[in-house]
Amino acid sequence: MLFNDVIESIKSLSLEEKREIQLLLHHYIREDNREEILKNFQSAKVEQERGELVFSADIAELKNLIEQ
Repeated sequence: MLFNDVIESIKSLSLEEKREIQLLLHHYIREDNREEILKNFQSAKVEQERGELVFSADIAELKNLIEQ
């Protein structure tokens, strides 16, 4: 099913069904965001374990690190 077909199908639903889809999408997006945060955390943890992360409180050094 194509995206446009899905949209057209949604248009024909009742208001209550549309609200249910809205709630489901909100839930799915929230779960996707959580999964993305977890993946980023796991990646950062591996980088830290390898000693690849650099920390600094010096603004000039932080700007230099960003530019690298």
